[in-house]
Amino acid sequence: MIRKATAADIDSVEQSYLQLLDHEALHGGHTNWVRDVYPTRATAEGALSEGTLFVLEEDGAVRGSMILNQTQLPEYAGIDWAYPAQQVLVIHTLCIPPAQAGRGYGRAMVRFALEEAARQGCQALRLDTYAGNEPAAGLYRGLGFRYAGRAECDFQGLITEPLIFFEYPVEMPL
Repeated sequence: MIRKATAADIDSVEQSYLQLLDHEALHGGHTNWVRDVYPTRATAEGALSEGTLFVLEEDGAVRGSMILNQTQLPEYAGIDWAYPAQQVLVIHTLCIPPAQAGRGYGRAMVRFALEEAARQGCQALRLDTYAGNEPAAGLYRGLGFRYAGRAECDFQGLITEPLIFFEYPVEMPL
């Protein structure tokens, strides 16, 4: 089940971020996320307060999380979007902890995001990911997302990274 997060989910969401960061520290990383910078408990709490934090729950445990809102980084303005839209939904911080990887949770969450975009009257679903995050890029390409471009981003003045951007028109089923 994918649902809006509650305050009771924050510990689990924070732990999923930390588990992923620990895994990447030991085995090499794909996300370019930085411990104690992004994502953090404060990231999850802020999204919870805005009503934009979603979790995938199975057997009473949180297996993944994501933030869905209409916030686009300034770099989005320079991307050559094929699906121009007045209203878009953007996926941020999709996190499946390593112990839960390979079970289809990421796909399920992206499908849910597309359904949520339709419910909110959006014309497109957009997202960005670190250019070196091939697992995420492969997921989005495999679901039919269109690669829309690449840009350098200075995230909150703390993390400089090349981002790649993807989009999907809401009217097309996944």
